[in-house]
Order: sequence, then structure tokens, then C-alpha cells
Amino acid sequence: MYEIRFTASAERYFKKVKEKRLLNEYYNTIKKISINPYIGEMKKGELAGVYCYDIYYNRTNYEIAYMIYEQENRTIVVVLAGTRENFYQELKRYIKDKQ
Repeated sequence: MYEIRFTASAERYFKKVKEKRLLNEYYNTIKKISINPYIGEMKKGELAGVYCYDIYYNRTNYEIAYMIYEQENRTIVVVLAGTRENFYQELKRYIKDKQ
């Protein structure tokens, strides 16, 4: 299993989620990702190096974006989470700010 870490943006998002069933869905998905991080879709172009995984809950599409670090103690960093609406624009902005 990989160690899971969260960026400040991801932590803020998870603190705002009040619905316990949705949080549980995120928890189960992150657990799956920690076992096999390559189940997500690897992005290309501006988002190269970022993996995304879809969650469908209550007829809404949610996303989790994460990065895999094999060299540093096999770590996964959850970069961003949220609904699909404007998700990739936020993710691009986050990646650009970190470069």
C-alpha cells in the first residue's frame, strides 16, 4: 500500500463535505487508489503526471486528482477533489501555480 497525503486544497474540500455517504465514497476510493494507484486515468499535456479517478454519487460526477511518487517511500498525494464542474480548470491553475 502507498502512503496517502493531501494538499491543503484537498484537505479544505474534504472538511467542507457534510454528507457522510459521499465522504465514505471518497474514503473507499482513496483506499482503492492506495492499493493500486494506476487505476486512475493518467492525464496528458498540461496535466502530465497527474492521475484522475471518477466517482459517481447521487447522479453527480466527482473527481479525485492525485500524483504518484514511487521514489519517496511510495507516496500518493491527493492534489484536488470535487465535482467535475470546473474541476480541470482548477487543476490546471493549481499545477501552474506550483511550477
